[in-house]
Amino acid sequence: MELDIKGKIEELVKKITTDKGLQADFQKDPIKTVEKLIGIDLPDDQIKSIVAGIKAKIGADKFSGLADGLNSLFGKK
Repeated sequence: MELDIKGKIEELVKKITTDKGLQADFQKDPIKTVEKLIGIDLPDDQIKSIVAGIKAKIGADKFSGLADGLNSLFGKK
């Protein structure tokens, strides 16, 4: 069974960013949280790659939101 890593990252980012409990769990123990959410026992390197992808995506989303906020603060669109 092949796992669509990119698709799984997108799915998990949506779940984590919309659930405060999952956000807290992910911040405390991202590997354990991802393992629980996917429900599949994967090798550590695959889990770590998914965690890194989620962190990158969440960070990019936060940066994008921050940039939008700064633009609106300074009257730019």
